[in-house]
Amino acid sequence: MLRRKILDVFQAWKETPGHRPMIVKGCRQCGKTVAVLAFARKAYAHVVYLNFFENPKLVSIFQGSLQVDTLTMMMTAMLGAEAVFVPGETVIVLDEIQMCPDARTALKFFQLDGRYDVIATGSLLGVEGYGDAPRSIPVGYETTVRMVPMDFEEFLWANGITEDLLALLRTCLRDEQPVPVALHQRMRELLLQYAVVGGMPAVVQAFVDRKNLAEVLAMQRDLVRSYEDDMVKYAQARDKVRIRKSFRSIPIQLAKENKKFQYSLVERRGTSAKLESAIAWLEDAGLALRCYNLSVPELPLSGQAEENVFKLYLMDTGLFISMLDDGTQADVLQGDLLGYKGAIFENLVADFFHKMGRKLYYFRKDSGLEIDFVIRYRGKATLVEVKAQNGNTKSLRTVLAHPEKYHVGQAIKLADTNVGRAGDVLTLPLYLGAFLTEL
Repeated sequence: MLRRKILDVFQAWKETPGHRPMIVKGCRQCGKTVAVLAFARKAYAHVVYLNFFENPKLVSIFQGSLQVDTLTMMMTAMLGAEAVFVPGETVIVLDEIQMCPDARTALKFFQLDGRYDVIATGSLLGVEGYGDAPRSIPVGYETTVRMVPMDFEEFLWANGITEDLLALLRTCLRDEQPVPVALHQRMRELLLQYAVVGGMPAVVQAFVDRKNLAEVLAMQRDLVRSYEDDMVKYAQARDKVRIRKSFRSIPIQLAKENKKFQYSLVERRGTSAKLESAIAWLEDAGLALRCYNLSVPELPLSGQAEENVFKLYLMDTGLFISMLDDGTQADVLQGDLLGYKGAIFENLVADFFHKMGRKLYYFRKDSGLEIDFVIRYRGKATLVEVKAQNGNTKSLRTVLAHPEKYHVGQAIKLADTNVGRAGDVLTLPLYLGAFLTEL
């Protein structure tokens, strides 16, 4: 199994006294089931596994009484010898719990009973139009954990980068020292590979095993088609077409000079009133990332966000590239792209920030001044500019030159270069953007 950070989260949950049933939410195919079962089989003597998507008959277990003894008796009847219940040694895994709303209601009773741990997974949990509502949501009786596709560090683990090398990268970032040449070159290669492969676990595993980019692209496009099938199958009728159109418009939106999401690019006479629910569906399904414009780039960033002005990114850059023309993978790896490089690498940094748990913000004025991202870093508002190569940063320097107006005094340029500093601007290689976790 590929090494995943989420396993440490699961272990911390288990070690917390009085822990509540845990729901693991995330987009389809991000590795939820594999990670949960790997953890469960290592941490517990007995695992009782119910997959409501593969076996809809299991829903009947929860259609009557939700008393724990009744539920475990029914699981034994349905699963036979696979269902072993020993207090403190059994975990019940409820896969695709959104397919069985009453199972979510039952989490309260498992928590109050306390004999068995419960872990549930949900791909479209809470997405409008998907599944029936539970009898009641067990507020206060469940813990929710967000799971995302593999991040860049996990991709590095899969490709043999050791902890010693990762520690060296973090030291170079902390001390603002250049990354040694050999490691720098290797990381540049791996960054481009991550851009085209992305972080969907099955795709990463195929790449690690066979290094076949044609296979990678085919798998990615299958995933995109499955997501679009979900839009048609599960969304509300009024939104089905608009959700798919909004999803397909993301690469076009990001190719513009002004990357603000424009409703008119989705449909003629498109408006927020017509399309907001479609965009919210994509967010709730974990497929799209909204990046809000700031009225001023100062802390707290959430307090400066303009709700109606935003950019939209795809949650995985490998899938983003798969939505472009054939041959784009090779163009990225060879550095042959022209204007589209900006969109790709900006989506890559959004991928970095989202997977480390950051909310996304940027700063743009009507004058044309624009900063790709604004983050909280080392206790201060920090501008972040993304350059596919090592271009100029006119907007960034304009903002820094007027602290009395913009209230910000430090910036990071992510580019195809090594570590360096010029006054208030710290220049980092693009791959170190994945290590900007410090708040």
